[in-house]
Order: sequence, then structure tokens, then C-alpha cells
Amino acid sequence: MSFLSVPPQTPYDLNFQVFGIPVRVHPLFWLIAILFGGAGGNITYTLLVVFAFFISILIHELGHSLMMRQYGQDSFIVLYGMGGLAVPTSSGMLGGRRVGVGTSLVERIYISLAGPFAGFLFAGVICALVFALGGTISTNYLLGVIPLPNASLDSAGWAVNSLIGILMFINVFWGLINLMPVYPLDGGQVARNLFILNDPHDGVRKSLILSVAAGAFMAIGGFLAFSSIWLALIFGLLAFQSWQQLSGAGRGMF
Repeated sequence: MSFLSVPPQTPYDLNFQVFGIPVRVHPLFWLIAILFGGAGGNITYTLLVVFAFFISILIHELGHSLMMRQYGQDSFIVLYGMGGLAVPTSSGMLGGRRVGVGTSLVERIYISLAGPFAGFLFAGVICALVFALGGTISTNYLLGVIPLPNASLDSAGWAVNSLIGILMFINVFWGLINLMPVYPLDGGQVARNLFILNDPHDGVRKSLILSVAAGAFMAIGGFLAFSSIWLALIFGLLAFQSWQQLSGAGRGMF
């Protein structure tokens, strides 16, 4: 199943709206978040991880949806086992009336970038609040080159600082990971649209080649540099999916 597939509705979905945008939370979203947070066996920490996942991924998808709205495109959001999706609908409001709309390649690039940058903005707001409350802001460099800001509030307890740390990690680190040119991540969609802009006939094929190479690099690098089996598996699977598309369809099908 493609990671871009919308999961079927269930009787256990949570449904609500944010800024008039429908949001549906599939039950597998909670299960995956619990699995991520439950490694240490601390119930409080698990609940903090679940809350941080929910808020962070919702903000990410709202970034996409709100940017779509700027281009007259309606959308709805689904949070599910593999993260989240902002799904455009076939019509939107433009000039005060509902019309069938599409988006240009450049607009799709901005829409793709809006998700990670919404997370970066959220992380910036957290840092600003911590600083205003007398906390400490510092920066670590992952592998010596990737800046990862840290924020801590000395006057707060373990739970608050743990939540701050989890939120910063999800919105900064995973935001950067999501910008890798691996399809269907946001960076992969940006790369695909840039290739198509430059070469409408062969752009998709070129983007898939890059996706396979970048996915394989991230899978190997994630395992060797971070000892992360999860990173190796997820990027290995994404690279394999791109390779399947590349090898299983002729150029004329793109």
C-alpha cells in the first residue's frame, strides 16, 4: 500500500475541525504513537509522546491545508498509522464562489514546503516562550552539521521539559528528515515538481532515480550513523517503492 493512500473510515475514528478544515484521526495513529512512546515503560512519558505526536503532526498537516486554502483548494486531514495526510478535494472557494480548482507545479511546491515549515515555526514559538519565561536555549549539531535546537525551562518539572524536548525533536529533526528528496515525503514531492518544471517529459523518472538513491542513502546512513533500525526500514521501503515505480512503468506512463 502506498504511504499516500487514505485509510478507510472506522467506527473508532476521532472527527473534528480546525479552522474549518475537517480532521479524522484513525485508531492506528494512537497505536503507533503509543508504541513509539512506550519503549521506556513510563506511562507518563508515553502519554507525553502521544500528545506531542498528535499536536506536531496536526500542525504539519494544517500547514499543507492552509497553504492549499490560499490557492482556493479545499482539503481534509487524516492522521493515521504512517503519520498524516492533507488531502485536497475537487473544489474550493475562489472569488466568493465554489469552483473546481487545481494547483500549478509551483503552488504544489509551496504546499509541500508548508508542512515542514509549519513545524519549524511551531518549534520557534516554543523556543520564544521558553526564552520569555527565563529558560535556556541551546543548539546541538547532529553529525556536526545538522542544527538541532534545545529548549529547557529550569522552573518547570520533568514532565514539562520532557514534553518540550519531544516537541522540539519531532518538529525539527523529523521536519528535516521529511525534506529529504524521497517520494512521497514532502521533499520528494518538491523534487518531483522541480524536475517536471525543468523537464516535463522525463521529470518524474528523474525524480524517482533521485528518490531511490536518497532513500538508500538514508536507510544505510540511518542504520550506521544512528543505529536506527526504524530509519533503515522506513527509508529502505520508500526507496523500494520508488524503484518499483521506476522499473515497473514505462516512461510514457508518467
